[in-house]
Amino acid sequence: MRTINLKSSDIEREIGKIRRRQEKDSRAVEDKVDTIVEDVKLKGDKSLFDLSRRFDNFELNKKNIKINLLEIQAASSYLSSNVKNAIKKSIARVKSYQKLKLPKSIKYKDNLDNILGWKVGPIERVGIYVPGGTASYPSSLIMTGALAMVAGCKEISVVTPPGKSGISPAILFTAQLLGIENIFQVGGAQAIAALAYGTNSIDKVDKIVGPGNIFVATAKKKVFGKVDIDMVAGPSEVLVIADTFSNPKYIAADLIAQAEHDVESSAICLTCSVRLASAVAEEVKIQSSSLTRSKIINESLKRNGRIYVLKTLKDCIRFSNVFAPEHLQIFVRRPADIEKEILNAGSIFIGENSGEAFGDYIAGPSHVLPTAGSARFSSPLSVLDFIKYSSYTQISKRGMNSLGKHVVSLAKEEGLDGHANSVQVRLDKDKDYGD
Repeated sequence: MRTINLKSSDIEREIGKIRRRQEKDSRAVEDKVDTIVEDVKLKGDKSLFDLSRRFDNFELNKKNIKINLLEIQAASSYLSSNVKNAIKKSIARVKSYQKLKLPKSIKYKDNLDNILGWKVGPIERVGIYVPGGTASYPSSLIMTGALAMVAGCKEISVVTPPGKSGISPAILFTAQLLGIENIFQVGGAQAIAALAYGTNSIDKVDKIVGPGNIFVATAKKKVFGKVDIDMVAGPSEVLVIADTFSNPKYIAADLIAQAEHDVESSAICLTCSVRLASAVAEEVKIQSSSLTRSKIINESLKRNGRIYVLKTLKDCIRFSNVFAPEHLQIFVRRPADIEKEILNAGSIFIGENSGEAFGDYIAGPSHVLPTAGSARFSSPLSVLDFIKYSSYTQISKRGMNSLGKHVVSLAKEEGLDGHANSVQVRLDKDKDYGD
């Protein structure tokens, strides 16, 4: 993991280098995804069965594509009480957090007796992609499915890659607790296409959410417009702002935790202390050597792990705001002073007890977050992403007479005589009634 002394004048240039490293020529992937999406769109289930055999070496068919209810109900028996309690606690905390964000329908009367407002309602049909295959990620289902449940979505379908030993019991148990029964063992771009266009086995949805690899992300981008999506997520990232009072063991542990996601993950520490930078680098070596995913961790830190030594904390803040990290950890003596200056971050963790892993599993906010600098203009996944608004307008007679002439004037200015006429006939009729 490299340590770099960074001048204030070089911050933007260095961040540009980081972002360019993350950019990949995705044309080959896009061509493959185009073919897959079109094939599923035209052939439906047959395409899913063929692609599962080709990519997953799994014989998918009409009988096993959907996980049966008995298998979902039996999942609990394969899990320890510790794991089940952890899943229950996580769901409870996520639901509690998201309920506080629920908006309400509003109607109000203005000074012309017009009734205006908005009607809030859930998106009816939601599809959730849960990564799987070689690993199990029940937390991904918690951080998406619990939000959909709080929003009141009526139909929730889960797709997850098949495995020779079946779908993870932890995922099935989580689905059972959330009341989700539509679980399909289909993964990759073909699963996204199935959710977007529908097949005989999988009903089409209105919105697709959930993390996945570059093929899944590209497929979500391709079907956007046919359905809504949450975001096109890139590799995960963490940025830690630390000072001389910070604990290097905690910092190293959190950088490693992020690096073990994937070799493309970014783990960055910003500090003004040369001594701390050296201590963190040493701790990273010590802690990573004994972990099961040390090969991935070491490759990730070699590619994208950096410790930047800057002149002032003000420079650290500027770096962070330009970088707009997915996860931002502030481990300084007076974190509130730093936090109030932060403009762009997906999720902010304050104080040395606030390891980013709490956010991944149990704190309450969803761990589905904007990446690659998109925190400059987007937000973490929340219950609000599973809700849609209808505006409400009821024009009174008084409102028509007062506002109508302005509608006529604006419509004529735009050359839309039909619009002007649609209001003028109402104004004229009201005059006729008045006579």
